[in-house]
Amino acid sequence: MTSPAARPRLIVVDWARTAALLAMAIFHFGRDFEVLGLVPPGTTFGGWWDISARAIAGSFLFLAGLSLWLAHGRGIRWRGFLGRLGWLVAAAAGVSLVTWVAMPTIWVRFGILHSIALSSVVSLAFLRLPWWITAICAGAILWFGPSLSSGAFDAPTWIWTGLGTVTPPMMDYEPLIPWLAPMLLGVAAGRLGTATGVWTWLTHWPAPKRPWHLAVARPGQHSLLIYLVHQPVLIALITAGAWLWGHV
Repeated sequence: MTSPAARPRLIVVDWARTAALLAMAIFHFGRDFEVLGLVPPGTTFGGWWDISARAIAGSFLFLAGLSLWLAHGRGIRWRGFLGRLGWLVAAAAGVSLVTWVAMPTIWVRFGILHSIALSSVVSLAFLRLPWWITAICAGAILWFGPSLSSGAFDAPTWIWTGLGTVTPPMMDYEPLIPWLAPMLLGVAAGRLGTATGVWTWLTHWPAPKRPWHLAVARPGQHSLLIYLVHQPVLIALITAGAWLWGHV
């Protein structure tokens, strides 16, 4: 039996990923100044910094859910799914290892890549459900999730759930509850778009595709790689800039 055919790549989704990557880079550029001790502690925490952090993380999970539907909504292509999942798990483990070595007091135990990987597996169960049921489930997670916290989930082995009452300090933390919600909203949006014919129409838009259309889409087509390399690049640039500034 042959695997379901993949839907043609939608350039608008790649544009959205590129926008999310740009927002992430801008956020981390500011946060890295604090991590490197170049601005007072607490400068990039609270207020709009926290709101933007949640919005950026939510956008990545929403786009991951949308992409999951676009790739597997007509039938799960297991080879492609497991291959992508393997890369995500390996990348998440690498982030945990590197941050544990570099910043052992705030290392990433369960960050955005861990969340996307686990939420992708859980979201498979929602691919066959009507979009509105999936959307209701996402809303229920957001509404009832905080009330489910219990000391029974405080052990480190349960940190992925987000249901503990004590959270150790981490650079990045997006547990299953409530971050499964934006992933499910992406799945619901994907299914609704299919039902209304939106994705079929967007397959051929914009037409013709200009060189700049493709250039803007290119970062979004390599989002995992850019995610992994952008922080070392930013830290190197900021460190070099601070050194040069001190020698001017």
